[in-house]
Amino acid sequence: MQVKIRKIFIAHCLAFLLVGVVSAVAQQQDAAAVRQLQKLSHIYRYLSRLYIDDVEMAPLTESAIRALLNELDPHSAYIDAEEMKGVKASFDGEFSGIGVEFSVLRDTIHVVNTITGGPAERVGVRPNDRIVRIDTVNAVGFRATDVPKYLRGKSGTRVEIDVVRLGTPEMLHFVIVRDKIPLNTVDAAYMAGKNIGYIRINRFGHTTMSEFRQSFEKLGRPQRLILDLRGNGGGLLDQAIEMAGFLLPRGATIVSTEGRAVPSMSFRAQRNGGEFSGPLVVLLDETSASASEIVAGAVQDWDRGIIVGRPSFGKGLVQRQIPLGDGSAIRLTVARYHTPSGRVIQRPYEKGKRREYYLDHLRRYDDTKQDSLDAQTPEYNTLRTGRKVYGGGGIRPDVLIPTDTTGYTAYYAKLIRRGIVNEYVNDYMDKHREEIAQISPTFDDFTKNYTISEQMISDLANLGAARGVAIDSVSLATSRPLARLQLRALIAQRLFGTEGFYQVMNGGRNDAYRQAVILMEDWKRRGAPLLDAKP
Repeated sequence: MQVKIRKIFIAHCLAFLLVGVVSAVAQQQDAAAVRQLQKLSHIYRYLSRLYIDDVEMAPLTESAIRALLNELDPHSAYIDAEEMKGVKASFDGEFSGIGVEFSVLRDTIHVVNTITGGPAERVGVRPNDRIVRIDTVNAVGFRATDVPKYLRGKSGTRVEIDVVRLGTPEMLHFVIVRDKIPLNTVDAAYMAGKNIGYIRINRFGHTTMSEFRQSFEKLGRPQRLILDLRGNGGGLLDQAIEMAGFLLPRGATIVSTEGRAVPSMSFRAQRNGGEFSGPLVVLLDETSASASEIVAGAVQDWDRGIIVGRPSFGKGLVQRQIPLGDGSAIRLTVARYHTPSGRVIQRPYEKGKRREYYLDHLRRYDDTKQDSLDAQTPEYNTLRTGRKVYGGGGIRPDVLIPTDTTGYTAYYAKLIRRGIVNEYVNDYMDKHREEIAQISPTFDDFTKNYTISEQMISDLANLGAARGVAIDSVSLATSRPLARLQLRALIAQRLFGTEGFYQVMNGGRNDAYRQAVILMEDWKRRGAPLLDAKP
C-alpha cells in the first residue's frame, strides 16, 4: 500500500516534467520557474537512484505526463507511441493490412465486409467468416482493440488466418499478403432527390477533399447539396479550410485564431473558392466538433446555407502536436478558434474537470431547454443579412431538430448494447446472403424488393431471450418499426457497404435529413440565402 501511495505521489510530481523540453522551457521562464523545474529534475534522479524498490521510470513518466495535461483544458492530451500509429493512419487515409471490416461478437471476430480488391477478398475471404486464429495465436477471446495489432503490418508482409465458415465442415486456412488499405472519410454520396446531392463525411483527414471532389463529380455536380457532418469529430484544419473554400466565395474569412504565445491568424477562401454556389444545407449534431464546426460556422455566418440538426459539441481549441522523440506526442492547446462573426467555438470549461465537462455537454444541449439556453448566451449577427446567431460555444442550428427517440425502448436498447442485433444479422446473412443477392443485385432492387418480415422480428427477440434478455412484448411492439429499419439498414450494409446503410437509415427516420430534403425541395418558396454579396 505504501509503495502504491509513493507511486501516486511520484506520478503527480513527475507530471510537471516533460522530457526533452526542460531546457527550452527554462530559458523562457523566470527564476522561480527555473527553480521548480530543477526541483522536479532532482526528484526524478533521486527516485531512479535511491528509491527502495526498483522503479520502471518509463510508465511512471508517462503517467506523470498524462496527469499534468489532465489538469489543463479538456483537449490537451498525451498520445503514447502505440496510439500515435493509429492516429497517423486515420489522418493519412490509409494503413497496411488485409482489408476487412470486422466486429467482435461472443468473443469471435466476424468479417462484416471485405474491401473490394483488397488482399483478403483476393484470396477468398468472405463476409460472415469467423477468424479463429491469426498466425499462431488463438484469436477467440480477442477484444476489438486487439485485432488491428495482429492483422495490420508492413505492406508486403504475410499473415495467416484460420476461418470458420457456416456450411463448410473443415476450418479454412488463408495466407494473405498485407497491402495498403484506404481509410475513407466519405461514408456515403448519393442523390437524395432531383438535383439534390447528399455527401456524408465522417472526419477530416488528408484525403477528405479529394474524396469529396470525386463524390461531387460522381453525382454529376448536383445543383443543390446536403453536407452531412453529423458524428464528425473534426480532424485536419487544412481540409476544413478547403471544404469551406469549396462552398464560400473567394476572400471570405473562414476562421481566425488567437492565443497567448502564438500569433493570431485568419484563414480565407482562396482563388479556387466558390466551386459550389447552389442551395446548401449542413447537418450537425452534438458529436459534430472542431473542423466540422469551423465549416458550419463559416457557412452560417456568411448566410451561405442553412444549418439543420442539433447544437454541435463546442470544441474550438487549437492543439499543436509536439513529438517527444520516442514516437509519442503531446497535443498542447495554444489558441482558440473564432467564426467569421467573432463567435468563440469552444464552450466554457473548468481546468482539470474533464468528467464534468462531458457531462455538462449532455445537460447543455438538452432539446427541451433550448429557449432558456438562447436567453443565456451572447448574440451575434451574420455578415450578409444581419440575422441573429448565438455564441456561448458550438454552432447552433438555424433549424433545430430534436433527437428522434421513437422506438428506442429500454428493451430494444439492451438488444443493441449486448450485440444481439448484430449477432442476429450475421447469422441471418450466413443463411440468406445469396438468396437476397439474387433478388436484389443492386441497391435499387433491394429498395423495391426486400422487406423485413414479422418472423425476423420474432427471431430477433427469441435470440435475445436465449442471450438473457427476456422478451418484453409491449416494448417490442413499440420498437418494431425501428427494429425493421435497423435490420434492413444493417443487411444493406453487408450487401452494398456503408453507403447502403446510410441510404436506408436516412430514408426511414423523421430527423434532420428528412427536414433537409424538404428544405431543398421547397427552396424557391423559402428563398435562398444571399450568394452574391461581397465578403
